[in-house]
Amino acid sequence: MATVPLLHCSQVSSLNITRAPPLKLQGLESCSTVAELKQHHAQTIKLGLSSDNHAMGRVIKLCALSEIKNLNYALRVFHTLPSPDAFIYNTMIRGYLESNCPQDYCIAFYIQMLRNSVSPNNFTFPPLIRACCIDGAIQEGKQVHSHIIKFGFSSDGFLQNNLIHMYVNFNSLKEAKKVFCNLAIKDDVSWTTLISGYAQWGCIDEAHQFFQSMPYERRKNSAVSWNAMIAAYVQSNRFHEALDLFEKMRAEKVKIDKFVAASVLSACTGLGALEQGKWIHKYIEESGIEIDSKLGTTIIDMYCKCGCLDMAFQVFNRLTSKGISSWNSMIGGLAVNGKGMAAIELLKEMERQNKVSPDYITFVNVLSGCAHSGLVEEGRYYFRYMTEVYGIEPGMEHYGCMVDLLGRAGLLKEARKVIDEMPMNPDASVLGALLGACKIHGNFELGKEIGRQVIELEPNNSGRYVLLANLYANSRGWEEVANVRKLMNDRGVKKAPGSSVIELDGIVNEFTAGGRTHPQAKEIYANVNEMLDCIRSAGYVPIKDGALHDISEEEKENPLYYHSEKLAMALGLLRTKPGETLRITKNLRVCKDCHQVGKLISKVYDREIVVRDRNRFHHFKGGECSCNDYW
Repeated sequence: MATVPLLHCSQVSSLNITRAPPLKLQGLESCSTVAELKQHHAQTIKLGLSSDNHAMGRVIKLCALSEIKNLNYALRVFHTLPSPDAFIYNTMIRGYLESNCPQDYCIAFYIQMLRNSVSPNNFTFPPLIRACCIDGAIQEGKQVHSHIIKFGFSSDGFLQNNLIHMYVNFNSLKEAKKVFCNLAIKDDVSWTTLISGYAQWGCIDEAHQFFQSMPYERRKNSAVSWNAMIAAYVQSNRFHEALDLFEKMRAEKVKIDKFVAASVLSACTGLGALEQGKWIHKYIEESGIEIDSKLGTTIIDMYCKCGCLDMAFQVFNRLTSKGISSWNSMIGGLAVNGKGMAAIELLKEMERQNKVSPDYITFVNVLSGCAHSGLVEEGRYYFRYMTEVYGIEPGMEHYGCMVDLLGRAGLLKEARKVIDEMPMNPDASVLGALLGACKIHGNFELGKEIGRQVIELEPNNSGRYVLLANLYANSRGWEEVANVRKLMNDRGVKKAPGSSVIELDGIVNEFTAGGRTHPQAKEIYANVNEMLDCIRSAGYVPIKDGALHDISEEEKENPLYYHSEKLAMALGLLRTKPGETLRITKNLRVCKDCHQVGKLISKVYDREIVVRDRNRFHHFKGGECSCNDYW
């Protein structure tokens, strides 16, 4: 992009622009087509108003900013004017901005404005700033900033907030902070723009420092600033801190609006904190906050990802208007909870209602549901169907679902064929699906080949190394296991620690494998041992599959006993009454041993246990799992 230099203020002479008194042109604002507009334009010319800025300004505004949107005609009218005023220049700049034209056009009008000695006003600069933001025009943006100062608008709060947004957009946080600190009056927009800006570029702690420095009275009355900070934590997956901040918000009696509610619901979704999510949902209903399609979708997503499909369906069915996101959220919720046929039936209902058409994401969710439920024929059918009926070409996610579906079903050759025939190079998620299938079905040779490709595609993903090392371990390739671990060390890749979360009495309890930081650690570990003793009588034998070292069988058992989900189950049994459901969220895929333990505990203790791992839900009840051991 060619840089267009701006003129210095010293080159611009000030000029008083006079405007003609308003003239009534009947029906001008009601024009809906260019033909009608041309008729009215001809009328103004007949009235001798072809050089009148006010009359022609109205014509240009309709061309540039209304639904008529004919910039070529606006430009023709503009060129007929001998002395366009600031209003007309501003209108042309806005028109080109809103038509998504490059910032060069907007800057060019501004330069012409200065060359013709037309003084800009406070309405000139906001669209110029936005134009620079859209095109990433840093140097031009800085020059616009200097002109704002030179023309005497440095005290205009609206313009200064626009500048903060511009510098944030450029990742020029120091400059954004400088503009902010020089503001005489910092309003909600100022604070929120800066806080969101720092969060946007990953500076979450700095964003929180700004939030904390807000004057108490302003913070107390600014739900939007609270939401900016809570949303920042959510977007960074710092869900605990988001909920902690929400508790402080409630303590300070700040009114909760639908935006705050949506952000907190997302935090509850991330942690699987169902009770907190229910509280927010109840608050929304009792406060009379409108549950529109967007907020409704957030509530549906929360219930689905807390494994509470009945409540999700209640919200879904009560929505007066269901957008595509609502349908996709509900179909995806069924899919991840292992209800593939129900996901397909909901797709059919969506088609019967014929109000919203399925899209790319809809079929990702349907195919994912087929993969989680082992519906091979249905998956093949809908993979073809989406293209034949809706013209949706398969993308990487669709291919990944098909490889996952076929691989889990043991159809490794067909899965490999899908990869070979993809029109694009497979990414790590597609190859990772085949690698996981190779481990499940013991195809070590293919698994080793795919595993080496995967770790090169995602060299910083510890899970890929662990899966490959487990594959080698299962084939007793201890030297190759050591090589994988050495490669991890050489590249500085750390294995992601397993952690599990269980919410009890509105408090989120988090565990890591073997961790003893919980206040009830002593009772929890005693209960783990008692729990395992109880299920041994029901046939429990530790599954030591996948140990990464050539060690004795006895040594392999001990770490298994204290996996994070077992600790969470033990606390759940200690703190809940018989008959209550335990809901646990784990950051990694649940291992075979913990899966077996979940089934046996549900039988021996007569409890339902819902575990959400990285890939899907497991509903343990009566000694069985909803995944039918297919995960």
